[in-house]
Amino acid sequence: MPFFTIATFNVNSVRSRLHILERWLSANPVDVLCLQETKVSDDQFPLSAFESWGYHVFFRGKKGYSGVAIASQNEPQDVIYGFPDGKNPRDDDRLMIARFGDIWVINTYVPQGKSIVHPDYRYKKDFLMRFLEMLESQFSDEDKILWVGDMNVAPEEKDVTKPETKRNHVCFHEEIRDLFDTVKSWGFIDVFRKHHPEEGQFTFWDYRVKNSFERNIGWRVDHILATQPLAERSVDCYIDREPRIWERPSDHTILVGIFDI
Repeated sequence: MPFFTIATFNVNSVRSRLHILERWLSANPVDVLCLQETKVSDDQFPLSAFESWGYHVFFRGKKGYSGVAIASQNEPQDVIYGFPDGKNPRDDDRLMIARFGDIWVINTYVPQGKSIVHPDYRYKKDFLMRFLEMLESQFSDEDKILWVGDMNVAPEEKDVTKPETKRNHVCFHEEIRDLFDTVKSWGFIDVFRKHHPEEGQFTFWDYRVKNSFERNIGWRVDHILATQPLAERSVDCYIDREPRIWERPSDHTILVGIFDI
């Protein structure tokens, strides 16, 4: 049976990370690559670079702000930008849905939230609640769905360094973790944790913390979640730390999932 490979990467500016993407994809030709925080308007997206690497790419973004993209070796049958209800155009560069045969890929860049008293934190909670409403109205947990991206939520204490210092952080507050767990309980399995239950596994290391990567002071906020029909076919899911030490890296690194479909 063939393998289906997917990767997710918050690039923190796609044009600034083209050297990393080219190097990584040449050695890791995944079927689907989901990007977040592309930080580029659609007319400036580096389409030709992805085409030269042999990828179709679909994207939506604004200059210097959020932005999502899905690159794939095979062209998807459907691509949807934002929530299907279309109620808030603000979501268009934070959520993309693409269908590859009977596999649905949902790529999200969940709002960070800034602080628990900031209006963006309410937007973050609303985003997740609307995401759950979309799942309930548009999908079944028996569908083959991969929900990937930068969720800006560290689900468990072992997903952060020194959790006792982060209780009021917008990515670790008990309220947002409970909400994220509610969405997951609709029918998703954390594929990475299926294969790697150990501590010290992170996808993000803050630039502002001195030597955060070398000291492994990080967060696991990037995820690959799968409904049961795909989760049970998961062969591996791993964090590739190497791109984080390359020249001009993102503050995130790449998370990869492999499925025997």
